[in-house]
Amino acid sequence: MKVDLKMIEEAREFLKGKINETPIFTANRMGDNVYIKMENLQKTGSFKLRGAYNKMNSLTEDQRAKGVISCSAGNHAQGVALSATQLGIKSYICIPSVAPLSKVDATRGYGGEVIIVDGSFDDAQARAYEIQRERDLTYVAPFDDPYVIAGQGTIGLEILEQLPDVKYIVVPIGGGGLIAGIATAVKSLRPDVKVIGVEAENAASMRASLDKNEKVTLTSSNTMADGIAVKTPGDLTLEIVKELVDEVVTVSEEEIQKTILRLIEEGKTTAEGAGATSVAAILEKKYDFSDGKVCAVLSGGNINVNTISRIIKNGLFESGRLTEVATVIPDRPGELITLLNIIKDLGANILTINQYSEAEEMDLNSAVVRLVLETFNDDHKEKIYQALFEKGYRDAYVEGKIKHNI
Repeated sequence: MKVDLKMIEEAREFLKGKINETPIFTANRMGDNVYIKMENLQKTGSFKLRGAYNKMNSLTEDQRAKGVISCSAGNHAQGVALSATQLGIKSYICIPSVAPLSKVDATRGYGGEVIIVDGSFDDAQARAYEIQRERDLTYVAPFDDPYVIAGQGTIGLEILEQLPDVKYIVVPIGGGGLIAGIATAVKSLRPDVKVIGVEAENAASMRASLDKNEKVTLTSSNTMADGIAVKTPGDLTLEIVKELVDEVVTVSEEEIQKTILRLIEEGKTTAEGAGATSVAAILEKKYDFSDGKVCAVLSGGNINVNTISRIIKNGLFESGRLTEVATVIPDRPGELITLLNIIKDLGANILTINQYSEAEEMDLNSAVVRLVLETFNDDHKEKIYQALFEKGYRDAYVEGKIKHNI
C-alpha cells in the first residue's frame, strides 16, 4: 500500500478530537527564523500517538477482538497502549530493557501489558514477532506501516497551515516513520519546502543506508536519544526518504545534551534526546537554514528526570557556570577561611565544600579542599584559577579532574 496525501488527510479527519493539534512556538533566542513544532505537548508526550491511533482504526473486528502486539523504546508503546485502551483493544508491548523506566510505567498506566526484553529495540522487535505468531495477534509496527506513516504525516499538514511561509522542516529519524509521513504530506502540497532529517551519530542507520543505497543494519545504536536508537530503517520508510527527503544529517551526543539544556533554559520546555536532535541540527548549523523560516519538529518530551539532572550538571560545568577546584592548604586554623575569602572576593558562590586530611602524596600537616563553585562563565572560572595560582595554592587548576586520591 502506497502512502499518499489522501491517506494522510483521512488520518487527520479520524484523529480530530482524539489527539492534540500541537502549537508552533517561536524560538527567537535560538534564531530569528527558528520555530518549533511542539509534539512534546502531544497526549502521551510524543507524536507516536498519531500513527498508533490511526493504525488501530484500520483493524478489522476480528483483529480488534484478538488484540495487538508491538515493540517500542517507550513512545510508540504509550501511543499503542492509550489508543488500544480507548478503542477497547487488548495491547501487549515489548520494550527493551534499556528504555527509561518512566516510559515503561507510563505504558502500563495507559493500559498496555508490558513485556521487558533484554537488549535493544531490535531485540524487542524480534520477541514481538515471536509473540505475534504464538498468540495470533496483529503486529502494530512502530514505523514501517502505511497507516502509522499516514498518522505521523498529519504533523506535516498542521505545519503548513500554522506556518505557511516555512522553507525548511527538520525532523528526527529513527526508523523513519515520522519523516516519511511528514515528507509525503509536505511534498504533495509544497514541493518547494525542504525536508531535512536528523539522526544521532551513534545510531545513523538511515544515513548509512542512503550512502550505500541499500538497507543497512548497524552493529550498535548506543545513544541517549533512545527514541531513535534504531539499528535498521524500515523498507517502506527508506524508499520514501530516498524519494522525498532533501538531506539527512547527524548530531553528536554532546550536541544533543547541549540542546536539551538550552531548550530548558531558553525555550522553557523539556525535550527527550530524540526530540532535541532536530533543534540541535539547527543550532549546530548542520545545514544552511539562513534564508528562510525553519521549523524543527520537537518529537517528544518523555525524558527521565534523573537524566535531566545529569544533563544540567554536565552542561553547567562545560559552560563554565559550575567550576570544581581541588587544592592543598596547610592544616591549621584560619587557612580554610582565607581560601574562602579569596573566592568570595572574586564573586563566586560556593555550593559545596569537602576537606580531607588523608590523600595520596600528602604532607603530614596539609589538607585537601574540594570546592564546587557557581561562576558566570569560562572567563570568570579562569580568573579564579589565576588568582589562586598567584596566591600560591597548589593544584588549583584541575581541569575538571581532582589530582588527589580523595
